[in-house]
Amino acid sequence: MNRQAQSAVLFLLGSALLHAGSTDLYLRYVKAGLRPLVLAAGVVLVVTALATAWYEWRSRKKEHEHSHPEHSEHPEHAEHPEHAEHPEHAEHPEHAEHPEPRVSWLLVLPLFALILVAPPALGSYSAMRTGTALQQSYGLERLPAEGPLRLALADYAGRAVYEHGRGLAGRQIVITGFVALDRSGAPYLVRMALNCCAADAQPVKVGLTGNIPPVLKPDGWLQVTGTYTAKRTKDTVNGGPIPYLEITEAEPVPTPHDPYDETWNK
Repeated sequence: MNRQAQSAVLFLLGSALLHAGSTDLYLRYVKAGLRPLVLAAGVVLVVTALATAWYEWRSRKKEHEHSHPEHSEHPEHAEHPEHAEHPEHAEHPEHAEHPEPRVSWLLVLPLFALILVAPPALGSYSAMRTGTALQQSYGLERLPAEGPLRLALADYAGRAVYEHGRGLAGRQIVITGFVALDRSGAPYLVRMALNCCAADAQPVKVGLTGNIPPVLKPDGWLQVTGTYTAKRTKDTVNGGPIPYLEITEAEPVPTPHDPYDETWNK
């Protein structure tokens, strides 16, 4: 691609990043904390594209000025045959500019896909084919002494497994996640955890027991209320621990603003 085409592609890519960073679209690709970097990258690409286009325009202008000097415009120079251009000085075909292949513009298609078609957040299909990413966390915040405990799913799972439910027993617990079913139909509540971006997303799973709704739709989001239970199992993919929650109540909820759970690695 020539410089003009390169600057056009850079400008479109920068504009796409600015569009994603100024809306919720970027959450489909990276964690929320990286939003400033997405916007900064968009600004850099747009400025680079404009600078490249300006440099190319200046270069072409100078070439035009050098190829048309002022003295060639005077008629007295045009009358003498020695000043006429000889065939041997004419531009040879090998020096002619070759047109750029139009297929190179297909590089722009992914940019339009980024803008027009946002990929869905990873769901139950990926979750049940990937081992749990539950890790032990240190320095957990102290739980309130009274009232229901509204916990992030990974927070509940970590306390249930690595603290053996200390502070959870006998408390009403509320967590939110999407539904995933294993091959036997056993239900789990899941949140996908990010280190950096959606490419490295891994699930944290909580098994459900107790008053389970009779109909559960995979990938549907639920807010469940229940109590801690010591029951746990091992993930069939990587052998990691999966705690359970004994449900007393469950209700569907809309997909949250940020479908990924980052609390586990903060």
